[in-house]
Amino acid sequence: MSDTPARTRLPRAFFDRPVLDVAPDLLGRTLVRNTPEGRIELRLTEVEAYAGAIDPGSHAFRGRTARNAVMFGPPGHAYVYFTYGMWHCLNLVCGPEGQASGVLLRAGEVLTGAEQARARRRSARHDRELAKGPARLATALDIALSLNGTDTCAGPTAPLTLLTGTPPTPEAISSGPRTGVGGDGAPHPWRFWITDDPTVSPYRPHTPRKRRLDSGRPTA
Repeated sequence: MSDTPARTRLPRAFFDRPVLDVAPDLLGRTLVRNTPEGRIELRLTEVEAYAGAIDPGSHAFRGRTARNAVMFGPPGHAYVYFTYGMWHCLNLVCGPEGQASGVLLRAGEVLTGAEQARARRRSARHDRELAKGPARLATALDIALSLNGTDTCAGPTAPLTLLTGTPPTPEAISSGPRTGVGGDGAPHPWRFWITDDPTVSPYRPHTPRKRRLDSGRPTA
């Protein structure tokens, strides 16, 4: 892998920080998915932060379970979950080991491997819709529960890794409430996105009776 600044892998220290520092700093970074069919690269454009024990919207709010155990492990690992019996969602664990927090990857722009993504997302009308929403992102990148616990800092041949990419300026980042989060966690402005980017998913408030492709149950 090239050692140019934009192609440098993010180290574990990048993820070993408070979740509200990591989440906006992931915007513009390049997520790499290595599959048997080839390589897919995605520029991250929308994320959501989940703060574990202090966050009612987090899967880890009530403590450790078999499902969320990865979130309590080392930072830089992938937390993958299955929601509504239909969709996977991909998250990145951050913060110190033992204190569960993480970032849901909500949307991105496919830079490399669009042919693979299109084959998995045949309903997408435009390439900007290939990964527009967390379930769509996971589908486009062939994310499944088998990737739960993947160490994204392991090296260039790992199934998932992240590169430095080209982060936006702070002025180009917007924030607001998280999609689909209700209750006490609803007001937190912990969703971050690149302002006016066409791949960002639409915001929808908590609607428990509706199940939408691009909402996905939040995490972390």
